[in-house]
Amino acid sequence: MPNDQHNVTVDDDLEIPVPLDGEVWVVGAVILNRDGKAFALKRGPHRRLFPDCWDIVGGHVEAGESLLQALAREITEETGWQLRRVRRLLGTCSWTGDDGDGMRREADFLVEVDGDLDRPAVERPQHTDYDWFGPDDLPRLTENRAPADLLVHDLIAAALRDRPDGP
Repeated sequence: MPNDQHNVTVDDDLEIPVPLDGEVWVVGAVILNRDGKAFALKRGPHRRLFPDCWDIVGGHVEAGESLLQALAREITEETGWQLRRVRRLLGTCSWTGDDGDGMRREADFLVEVDGDLDRPAVERPQHTDYDWFGPDDLPRLTENRAPADLLVHDLIAAALRDRPDGP
């Protein structure tokens, strides 16, 4: 695994959910830059779930992985950055995609990473673009999403609103 979980700092008061047998989990990471903007990726047009939609970094937890291991792996795969610190659990939810794979549980975290934030190594063609979103950019996060699908918008809005002191 590219990022050893032992090198990751987890804030003391943070409780990491533990998946039950048979549950399918997804993890997500909200990453803020030094200007307090949040990173998002544009999913490719041929993706089964949420094509051409803005999304936070993340993905499915693989068999045998903990949520933190999956979080570290997904960050590295999708951006080339390394997970350094998990600051806060932004929330958990359950959802069912239109891909026929059933219900998923999702845990989303505010994290810090190491790497060149100006040059992410975007995983293509899974993602076609990236950008940094501030409070004025939030409406763009709903592009190509169903009207009630505000999860990514709301996660980033919460991270921006409740931003911890300094990255």
